[in-house]
Amino acid sequence: MSDFTAEEVENIRNDRTSIKWTRYAPEVLPLFVAEMDYGVAEPIKEAIIARVRSSDLGYLDGPGPLAPAFADFALDRWGWRIDPARIHIATDVSVGIVETLRLELAVLKARAEGAETRPEARVVITPPVYPPFFELVEEAQGDIVEVPLRETFGRWSLDLEGLERAFADGVGIFLLCNPHNPLGLVHPRSVLEKLAELAARYDVLVVSDEIHGPLTHPGVTFEPFAPIAEAAGARSVCVTSASKGWNLAGVKCSVMVAGDDRTAALLDTLNEEVACRASILGLHANVAALSCTDWLDDAVVKVAANASLLGALLAENLPGVVYHRPRAGYLAWLDFRGLGLGDDPAVSLRENAYVALNSGLSFGREGRGFARLNLACDPATLREAVLRIASVFPSSMQGALIWRTAAS
Repeated sequence: MSDFTAEEVENIRNDRTSIKWTRYAPEVLPLFVAEMDYGVAEPIKEAIIARVRSSDLGYLDGPGPLAPAFADFALDRWGWRIDPARIHIATDVSVGIVETLRLELAVLKARAEGAETRPEARVVITPPVYPPFFELVEEAQGDIVEVPLRETFGRWSLDLEGLERAFADGVGIFLLCNPHNPLGLVHPRSVLEKLAELAARYDVLVVSDEIHGPLTHPGVTFEPFAPIAEAAGARSVCVTSASKGWNLAGVKCSVMVAGDDRTAALLDTLNEEVACRASILGLHANVAALSCTDWLDDAVVKVAANASLLGALLAENLPGVVYHRPRAGYLAWLDFRGLGLGDDPAVSLRENAYVALNSGLSFGREGRGFARLNLACDPATLREAVLRIASVFPSSMQGALIWRTAAS
């Protein structure tokens, strides 16, 4: 996976039809939606083409070869031993989350019927967080309880004390983002162990979105939550996919992994339509992707290099921007409040600098003044984006860059 030539960069926009390349005018640099500019690995292309050539485009009723493929990858990558029987499939991670929420919320509501306490349908989320989390809880007819991330001297973390208060108050489900989007925060094992202890103590189901786990940067260790939870006697479901790590968002297939026997029994009650709605092309693409570890490792190296490059570019050209460098994934969380661009800087950046970033507001109230930038692009694209912004909003407006890393 080499760097792009100028011609290849131009051809990407001409060849691709996803929203990343069609939502805005051609002069706007698209660094918003979480898709990579990198080309898909050849074995994945071949797997999809082989299914089409075989006219194998029908319905699914289960994970088939994806269950052992994911179990093998998890064992090799993270030392996580999974019983393939605990693995189910869904259309994508969002669907996997909402279907899990529906099942558990139904159990909680049934348990509360006739009791003196009110029916519990509350789900904890930790903003700033992946915007669909808000929508998925509502879709499952749950009530959102927000326990924002804690920021202390530039270090972000789960607010364990706040989570315990919510759990003690009767909340039955916690929707964990691990690694955390948009910060690229990799939760330390010690924090996850404390979370597992709390979940076990209060019998809270933890639904962990781990889609960015394969994209953990060099020198950083990603910890799947399920084995930690099971060791502590807590219940959990991991929902993940190859869609982010291997740039397969549109092929529509994810896995749902029960972390314990009790939760495995819960997922066994999923309606058969949940599996049927997944794509057979997506399933075989995911199977192929999990063997393309060299491609994945190369992508991670490129993203990590761009993460460093962004820090240098901001320091030189936009020192008023506060940068939290990600430790996983290819999304950078940027604080533009020092430039005085208001609550939603993404609007000003798009309309004046012709650079499209994600609005921080969609990640919760804590995203006021922030925007999210996609690092999975050619370095030249990243340079162009920063220079465009700097030309419209001069760096002299505010003080020095604070380059916040999770390791500092």
